[in-house]
Amino acid sequence: MGKKGRVFVRGLTSETYGLGQFRQEQLAVERVRDDTVVVDDAKVAHSGDSSQSRTWWRIGPGDEDFLTQTIQVHFVELPAQSSNHGHGHQNEAAFYILEGRGYEIHDDQRYDWAKDDLVFVHTDSVHRHFNPYDEKALALVVKAKCTWMFMGLIQQGRSGPVEREPEFGPREDWSRIWTPGVLDRKKVISPSDTTWENTPLGNVRVLSSPQRTDARIFSIDAFELDIPAGTHSGKYWKMADEVLYVIDGGGYALQWEVEAEIAEKYYARIAREPKRYEIKKGDTLYVPQNHVCQIFAHDGTPLRLLSAQNRVFKHLGYDTVHYFEPASTFAGETEIAAVSAR
Repeated sequence: MGKKGRVFVRGLTSETYGLGQFRQEQLAVERVRDDTVVVDDAKVAHSGDSSQSRTWWRIGPGDEDFLTQTIQVHFVELPAQSSNHGHGHQNEAAFYILEGRGYEIHDDQRYDWAKDDLVFVHTDSVHRHFNPYDEKALALVVKAKCTWMFMGLIQQGRSGPVEREPEFGPREDWSRIWTPGVLDRKKVISPSDTTWENTPLGNVRVLSSPQRTDARIFSIDAFELDIPAGTHSGKYWKMADEVLYVIDGGGYALQWEVEAEIAEKYYARIAREPKRYEIKKGDTLYVPQNHVCQIFAHDGTPLRLLSAQNRVFKHLGYDTVHYFEPASTFAGETEIAAVSAR
């Protein structure tokens, strides 16, 4: 949260061409955040909450200390028999249901959801969430809102009349300029819509990706990762940054910084020693851009995580993950080089 109000897009300035100091300051920030961290309580320049619902942010562009604005993370809580306010925005959002069940009215249609579902709010849509049941509903929300804001897609707010209405003609169907067939895609991805796969990263359940053309989202890639007790994920290197939410269990992550040696071409120089981060249920773990990471489950405690990444990296030419070592559970080829990114 900024000192003078909500920050939608963070600026990047420097008196020199090099940005090494900015990157080092960013990498020095604590990468694990738990329930004690509330960077924005949604009381300034937000429109979703009602008198019953609650929204709070854990990662956003206005954070001090600043982690990232490629992925934003917040939570929405609906007590029993409650709802929040409806509003509309151009950016997409993905709601992972942590607890309970409910439904939303999205562009005047109802969609039901329950625990472990991933629910999409697609571009240019109006949505409102309802919990008519006797138990609390809680969602983790991940989105790439700054990508839209940076590109000038800033038409958002609550439902209401058009300002300066006499200056404009009659209503036209906004969806005429959407990607064809988007409304035929799934609005809710449930466990029954997915399968667990044995991959070099580990046991993975893909919720959204470029390959999942049945999912109604274009900006956030998400998957669940299950690491059995006492084992580890693959040791992976990618350019995109990532937020991992610990759904259950505990463990730790090792992260290696990657430095750029700019000679006759770019070379990667990987830190000899990693940084270690302990993680537990309810934590978010941030993996910065251009890092190597490997995740370990404690003995006796399986570790289940949700990964979220901004898909724009894949459109910029970084659509591969390199594995230096496969997961303990991987049953594929011994030699692992590079595979398409999740």
